[in-house]
Amino acid sequence: MTHEATIAVELPSGAVAVSAEYESPPEPWAFAAVAHGAGAGYRHPFLLGFAGGLAREGIATVRFNFPYVEQGRRMPGPAAHAVATWAAVEADVRGHADGLPVFAMGKSYGGRMASMAAAEGAIAPAGLVYLGYPLHPPGRPDRPRVDHLPDVPQPQLFVEGTNDPFIDPHEQLVAAVASCRAAEISWIEGGGHSFEVKGRKRAAADIGAELAAGVAAWMRGVTG
Repeated sequence: MTHEATIAVELPSGAVAVSAEYESPPEPWAFAAVAHGAGAGYRHPFLLGFAGGLAREGIATVRFNFPYVEQGRRMPGPAAHAVATWAAVEADVRGHADGLPVFAMGKSYGGRMASMAAAEGAIAPAGLVYLGYPLHPPGRPDRPRVDHLPDVPQPQLFVEGTNDPFIDPHEQLVAAVASCRAAEISWIEGGGHSFEVKGRKRAAADIGAELAAGVAAWMRGVTG
């Protein structure tokens, strides 16, 4: 079952509305809010496939846009706007979740913004899942985006492709994860930043769907 929605987000310039879509199996045991990457919106095929895969694992989801996408811009706005969006989305989800554990997830930029929101205390999910955490810009390991990660109090799962240029060298990611309070890495062998594997043609929706079972297993471990 799916239904479209709008979520109000309070920004310094005033309230804006972002588009969202809820999807739920008949009897979900957990809820996941899933954010898009920097160059995509909430209807990207990867996210659709991933959410569908989670639904088959018994997990309800909401996918949503950040304000800059709603405004037709290609580049992300201030991080504070993304944090405010995450806070608004979590509040909206809790109104639908009926006491179920709520997780925050995101592809690349969307996951990093979730980690910043959690580190600041703007959201308090049961756990966070990063689908291709952008540790640094490609080729720029001297510009890591890690200082806030030890401040995230919740369990964190980093789902990472071994050929992702955003986490090269791998040792830098391993060290960042080791600095966290409770975190682990799930390696996808041969995967790039969007988990594409060289020489293996797969639709983005199929790639996203294939990640769902491993993420769901980790979630079950978190919730006990």
